[in-house]
Amino acid sequence: MKDQDQEQSQDPQPQQSPSPKMGKKNLPDTHFEQLSNSLGGVGRSCCLCIFVFLLLAGVTALTVWLIYRPHKPRFTVVGAAIYELNATSQPFISTSMQFTIVTRNPNRRVSIFYEKLQAYVSYRNQQITPPVDLPPLYHETKSTVALSPVLGSGTVPASAEVVNGLMMDEAYGVVALRVVLVGRLRWKAGAIKTLKYGVYVKCDVWVGLKKGVVGQVPLLGAPPCKVDI
Repeated sequence: MKDQDQEQSQDPQPQQSPSPKMGKKNLPDTHFEQLSNSLGGVGRSCCLCIFVFLLLAGVTALTVWLIYRPHKPRFTVVGAAIYELNATSQPFISTSMQFTIVTRNPNRRVSIFYEKLQAYVSYRNQQITPPVDLPPLYHETKSTVALSPVLGSGTVPASAEVVNGLMMDEAYGVVALRVVLVGRLRWKAGAIKTLKYGVYVKCDVWVGLKKGVVGQVPLLGAPPCKVDI
C-alpha cells in the first residue's frame, strides 16, 4: 500500500493552463470592422446611383431619338440649261450649264443647317466642271428650297474617253450627266444641335441636247437624287 501511495504521490499533477489575458491585441477590432462595413455600403450606394443615372440617361436619349430622329433630306433636279458644251478641242472641253435642284426637309421637328456646300458636274465618273461654292443654307422643318447654281466656266482638261463620249452623245441627242453636291450639315431640334456630318448628294440626269442649241433643255430622266450622310 505504501508503494501505491508513493506512486500516486509521485504522479505529476496536471497543470492548469493559464487563462488567456484579454489584452488590447486580442480584442476583436470592432472599429475597423464597422469602418469597412460602412465603406462597403457607401461603395454599393455609389454603384447603384451610377447605374440608375446611366439607365435614366439611356432611356432619355432613346426617347429623344425616337421623337426627333431625323430623316435624310431629299434632292431632285427639276430643270437644266446648257449654255456651252464644246468637246471639239482635245484634251480640253468648255462647259457652262445650270441646274435647278429642289431640296426638301421631311422632318416635322428637326431643321437642317448646311455648311461648305459645293456643286459640280461629272460625266462618266469624271469631273467636267470646277466645284462651285454655295452659300450656307438653313432648312426649316417641312420646307422646300430651290437651288440654281451655274456650273462650269472656261475650259477644263478632260480625258479622251470624256471628249469622245460627249461628242457621240451630242450627236445622238442625249447626254447623261451627274450633278454632285458635297458639304456638311447638322441637325437642330429645339435647343439641341448635333455634330457636323458630311453629306454627299448624287443626281443622275439625262438631258436632250441638240448641236447649236443653247439655253433650257428638256430633262429626259431625273430620278430622285441619292443622299449619303
